[in-house]
Amino acid sequence: MAKKTRKGGQGTPATVALEAAAVPFTVHAYDHDPAAASYGGEAAEVLGIAPERVFKTLVADVDGTLTVGVVPVAGQLDLKALAAAVGGKRAAMADPAAAERSSGYVLGGISPLGQRRPLRTVVDVSALGHPTVYVSAGRRGLEVELAPTDLVALTRADTAPIAR
Repeated sequence: MAKKTRKGGQGTPATVALEAAAVPFTVHAYDHDPAAASYGGEAAEVLGIAPERVFKTLVADVDGTLTVGVVPVAGQLDLKALAAAVGGKRAAMADPAAAERSSGYVLGGISPLGQRRPLRTVVDVSALGHPTVYVSAGRRGLEVELAPTDLVALTRADTAPIAR
């Protein structure tokens, strides 16, 4: 996998973090359709990738603490499983404004990488079954492909079965 470098200030905090860590990655850009029903589903379809390899980044509130869950776009985040994975009792989706404020990204473009305020992160264990996975590069219409082990290491994530 070729390492893609920024050109003309086109980098995002996610790609800057990947470059700083010297992690191999590839950026995949596409024209985002504002009418798309699912950002991740759109990425999988437009890029011709199996939805099981494209992961969405969701911010949840676990017992009053913002927590990131990274799950395949083909499934859903199991909030009970996420809470259990971090030793919590209750989880609910975070307020969208709080998720954007904390991450520094807009909804549909939240990346688990390069967040303004790094949060505790759990990556669904299914990611480890793929040679590479795709996550948002920090902007709608921009995905980054990298090894799942690098994603886990860079986000200091736990892995657990948090998708259904």
